[in-house]
Amino acid sequence: MSRTVVTGIGVIAPTGLTLPEHWSATLRGENRIDRISLFDPERYPSRLAGEVRGFVPAERVPGRLVPQTDRMTRFAIAAADGAFADAAVDTTGLSPLEMGVVTANSSGGFDFGQRELQNLHANSPKHVSAYMSFAWFYAVNSGQLSIRHNLRGPAGVLVAEQAGGLAAVAQARRRVRAGTRVVLTGGVDSPLCPYGLAALMAGGRLSTRDDPRTAYLPFDADAAGQVPGEGGALLVVEEAEAARARGARVYGQIAGYGATFDPRPGSGRPPNLRRAIEVALDDAEAAPADIGVVFADAAAVPELDRVEADALAAVFGPRGVPVTAPKAGTGRLSSGAAPLDLVGALLTLREGSIPPTANTTVDPGYGIDLVVGAPRPVEATAALVVARGVGGFNTAMVVRTESRTGRNPR
Repeated sequence: MSRTVVTGIGVIAPTGLTLPEHWSATLRGENRIDRISLFDPERYPSRLAGEVRGFVPAERVPGRLVPQTDRMTRFAIAAADGAFADAAVDTTGLSPLEMGVVTANSSGGFDFGQRELQNLHANSPKHVSAYMSFAWFYAVNSGQLSIRHNLRGPAGVLVAEQAGGLAAVAQARRRVRAGTRVVLTGGVDSPLCPYGLAALMAGGRLSTRDDPRTAYLPFDADAAGQVPGEGGALLVVEEAEAARARGARVYGQIAGYGATFDPRPGSGRPPNLRRAIEVALDDAEAAPADIGVVFADAAAVPELDRVEADALAAVFGPRGVPVTAPKAGTGRLSSGAAPLDLVGALLTLREGSIPPTANTTVDPGYGIDLVVGAPRPVEATAALVVARGVGGFNTAMVVRTESRTGRNPR
């Protein structure tokens, strides 16, 4: 079976607008959660988020696309440009049919959609932008990236909330194994508008605390819910031998993937997260002892944290593997969270340093070895990323590197 490797990374996140900025802030365990500034959140019980700050669309997005796109799509365009530049792949030498794009999305263009619906109700249909027909849609990022980079091969979008980010990368791996030369994949979201925040609040999982240091505390006895965020990461993936033949720098391999679905509430049957992890390990032909770090889903909802902690203990043993959740400093980025964790896992293996979980003091009752306070050295060549989506989606992915180089991301 051919191997699928990551050759390019583009990041737009609360922790930075480039890969080096993001990784530096992540290693420092910086908390980028703060009061929402994109609109006045005073009337809402949840008022904090991990915002992408300093992003100037005119500097990162072609001028003609700015009025056509939602904030999340502008992020996706910038992240894709960064990923292709990082991969240094000459797409002009490939047929457009040999290149594809598979992204994940959870919110669609909420901000764009809200604005145009306000125009409709306050004025008339004549005041609604023609771009509303696609700017709000879940698949718009894949569509815009396909057009911009002439990616006319396999295309798609996965919608599974936070789990969708891993599902998209897994689908990209399938397409590479089927012969597609280059696939752009990952996820970017931006639900931070009044409509988006109201939708998130309806799920009942958001923290209502106003202190950024205590609002989002996964695996903490004082956990009180989640904080939303925006941004994510896009990856260029290729077949390993083809990538090496062109002299590409390889971050690592997408080695294994598992996905399960939880039984309906009240069924009396146990959650299936453990099974997703075991399937990912089997797919990667890896033993639990091979995994040097787990990037956790980190719900910060006590019953969900318990499910994840129990699954990790069942697979790895109590405190059997270092666990981290950098998203405690960014908020949960919906479909963008897991791709950003994949980036963190690949760089952790490459540099031998596990980023800490911000703010949290781990509850010993969970029985997990959570990395807090400062980065922790690690010698390993495989890592696990876990992601869950609202409604029962469970995904897990193993990434692997051949060796640790100790080089900083460029």
